Amino acid sequence: MQGLLSHIIHDQHLILTAERSIFWEAEKTLIVADLHLGKTGHFRKAGIGIPQGVYKHDLQRLMHQLYFFKADRLVIVGDFTHSVVNNELELFRKWRQDFALLDILLVKGNHDILADKWYEETQITVEAKSWEAGPFTFVHDLNDIPEDPLLRNSFYLSGHMHPAVLLRGTGKQSLRFPCYFFSTEYGVLPAFSRFTGSFLVEPTPGDQVFAIVDKEIMLIEKKVRRSRKTTED
Repeated sequence: MQGLLSHIIHDQHLILTAERSIFWEAEKTLIVADLHLGKTGHFRKAGIGIPQGVYKHDLQRLMHQLYFFKADRLVIVGDFTHSVVNNELELFRKWRQDFALLDILLVKGNHDILADKWYEETQITVEAKSWEAGPFTFVHDLNDIPEDPLLRNSFYLSGHMHPAVLLRGTGKQSLRFPCYFFSTEYGVLPAFSRFTGSFLVEPTPGDQVFAIVDKEIMLIEKKVRRSRKTTED
């Protein structure tokens, strides 16, 4: 697989991928955020012509990474689905049968509104707000991190933000790329689905940004701060 980058947090080896996922080597766990499954079907119901191939491609990418890393567990840090049940979510249930032995855990996001029965039937373990494993706590939204620093006893991995970085050329041209965003206390994954908006990040001291550019990952030699959201998810 092209586009892999090693990253160490709390002595844990993480592999960042250009396919917008993290593989936690010690736990054989693939970590993703913001799949928004069913979103293209939701738009089509509203009369907006989004090809179903976008959704199928996301499932193929996910399948490829699970096979590549031989993952035992898939952790989704929120917004696994986008809305109510539709044909695309039924397609996922069929996809799930091919990975019947895979442990799937979901930390719920704001779009995860399906009935508990659906997750049970699809063999997905659900955590409402957070899930702890090793030195990490998985949350969907950074707002779920305790405000009191004394209550923060682990490194947080989250989604929701859909982080992106703006890279400028020698002229006035600029391009936006999805990225991984790491502060000293938390990391934010890029949205796994390519059918999403993004949240622009800019430099401040103490943080790291890894941009996904042409199927490769590159460290941006700047420090970043969160900026205003420019596109809705």
